[in-house]
Amino acid sequence: MSARERWTDALYGAGWGTVKRLPEPAAVRLGTTIADLAWKRRGKGVLRLESNYARVVPDAGPERLRELSRAGMRSYLRYWMESFRLPAWSADRVRNGFEAKDIHHLTDGLATGRGVILALPHLANWDLAGAWVTTELETPFTTVAERLKPETLYDRFVAYREGLGMEVLPHSGGTAFGTLARRLRDGGLVCLVADRDLSASGVEVDFFGETARMPAGPALLAQQTGALLLPVTLWYDDSPVMRGQVHPPIEVPGSGTREEKTSVMTQALANAYASGIAEHPEDWHMLQRLWVADLEPRPADEERT
Repeated sequence: MSARERWTDALYGAGWGTVKRLPEPAAVRLGTTIADLAWKRRGKGVLRLESNYARVVPDAGPERLRELSRAGMRSYLRYWMESFRLPAWSADRVRNGFEAKDIHHLTDGLATGRGVILALPHLANWDLAGAWVTTELETPFTTVAERLKPETLYDRFVAYREGLGMEVLPHSGGTAFGTLARRLRDGGLVCLVADRDLSASGVEVDFFGETARMPAGPALLAQQTGALLLPVTLWYDDSPVMRGQVHPPIEVPGSGTREEKTSVMTQALANAYASGIAEHPEDWHMLQRLWVADLEPRPADEERT
């Protein structure tokens, strides 16, 4: 493990070990302070966030983009402060920390026994939404996590999410899709953060007027298992409560090849994500490259595979 990896692991460890013990007002102030310091440094993440916001709010000038990125960093640090503290929250605190509109799409879908896929973008705090599902609805679910470096940091994230009632599978390794399909065929719930393609082989979609790639997994799972596919968007407002919207189901097209059906369904997901992001851009925590025009070119041999 490199010195940088040790430092990263220690930093997150301190977060889960220390921040969760702070009084909530102190944790909020700490998050805001860290966010403002990071924003003032104008590092790569902040600049990328502004670049992404420029596509979401195309009429925004430089001053508006800076305001958005500052609000975005505060929202991002709110996510982290909440996440560090979630393991110490009582069941009532979790239940009272989230309100969802049209939750009947989820509960009705689970009642059919056909399995449900919740697919959402990096909006607000998806971990809190997940904890609410396992606490308020008493419904466990399976999700997938990117394998981080160092391995000890990945293990921390897995332990954290499993402590909230989630089954966590590694994104890499090739076995996650089969396990997710089995859970869905058994009538279970799968939750996937699915606005950023980690495989470099995702489905091309129109996203705020430009081409982006998003994971094919949610659409493929719905086709293969018959599970219901539901987009979800989240946002913060001025209250301590996070809000959410469960969107209507995305149906599997009645005709077309698997690739054509996957393309149509993933575009429908992108459209639902875009509606939520456009309404609450500051809560979209996308500090990475997303649009094809911003990505590094693929090697020629990879393009042919």
